[in-house]
Amino acid sequence: MKVSGPLREHKLKKMKKSSREIVYCGQVFEKSPLQVKNFGIWLRYDSRSGTHNMYRQYRALTTAGAGPAPSPAHSIQIMKVEEIPAGKRRRPAVKQLHDSNIKFPAPHCVLCRQHKPRFTTKGPNTFF
Repeated sequence: MKVSGPLREHKLKKMKKSSREIVYCGQVFEKSPLQVKNFGIWLRYDSRSGTHNMYRQYRALTTAGAGPAPSPAHSIQIMKVEEIPAGKRRRPAVKQLHDSNIKFPAPHCVLCRQHKPRFTTKGPNTFF
């Protein structure tokens, strides 16, 4: 949903609700939804101690999937969501996934026991 400036800045400047204007309300479709991208999200949230600004980096397929964890809707304001290139990333959790030699091993696999007895005294070998 795209809105004009006064709606977004309602909490900053205590404005009347009648001065807001919705410009467009619709779903935003991704150009390449099957490619993993890095997203930077600038947001403001209200906690028990006050209002805080935060910058988070996520790695997701779409902009909608890159959002923060569920929280009360009235306590969070997303200011800007931007796709960031691989060279501009800051967070180590996102940086570690950009290694060209990264591997995801599957430890402790149990092989199918087709030609072996169902009940035996020896357990399955899960280390290969």
